[in-house]
Amino acid sequence: MKDLAGKTAFVTGAASGIGLGVATALAQAGVKVMLCDIEEDALDRAVAQLAATNADVAGTVADVSLKAELQAAAEATIARFGKVHVLVNNAGVGGGGDYGSWTDASWQWTIGVNLMSVVWGIEIFGPLIERHGEGGQIVSTASIAGLSGGVNPSYNVTKYGVVALSEGLRPTLAERGIGVSVLCPGFIRTDIMNSARHLPARFGETEEMNEGDTASEFARVAREAILHGIDPRYVGELVREGIENDWPYILTDTEFEPAVDERFANIKAGFDLIRDRVPAR
Repeated sequence: MKDLAGKTAFVTGAASGIGLGVATALAQAGVKVMLCDIEEDALDRAVAQLAATNADVAGTVADVSLKAELQAAAEATIARFGKVHVLVNNAGVGGGGDYGSWTDASWQWTIGVNLMSVVWGIEIFGPLIERHGEGGQIVSTASIAGLSGGVNPSYNVTKYGVVALSEGLRPTLAERGIGVSVLCPGFIRTDIMNSARHLPARFGETEEMNEGDTASEFARVAREAILHGIDPRYVGELVREGIENDWPYILTDTEFEPAVDERFANIKAGFDLIRDRVPAR
């Protein structure tokens, strides 16, 4: 995807944060962008902001935790732009409590948005990218928590899942002319710690989602780090470069590199423990 000008992208969670940063970077590169988000007012503002720069953009409202709404968003994209080359599965929430406080609803919500929307996005948009034969790219937002854990169980599970899905599909889709990248950001200046504002009514009451007075110490530290985090527009530029060069992993900084190194060192140590016990074959 070296030449992005004139191509079409579909970006979820595009009304703010990383999604808007990606949509902006792609639009500035001459890409036609369909912005998708659950927040209609914020989406309208984002589309108007980009349209004011003469970018060819449009918006579609969808709760990506519902497959039917994501399918409808894909149909709206094809109706508006005719084809799609780039899928950015970016929508995500920071919900989910720690051990002893989680609920079925919080697991279903977090998995639905953070993981299943990525599965469905690839299932729905992959064939649309294949159909025109011009190649394309799929970028899915995981987190540095998808490489080193350490946030909370449901969030970690979904982010590890996005990494595993992306790694597994990369060789398969490469044969079909589609590159696959996984974005693993660190602390980015977004509103993810206030994800409960997106909680659909169908999930009813959930636990505090690591927010408010009952938030864990980690959540309080994370909130402060995010408040002073990396500009999402910088992340958008990294994603654009990652698409152009088919990066398998798009990382935003080196802050968590030691944690990732420690994880792999622990895995290596596990192999060392059984190295002399492996039965001969």
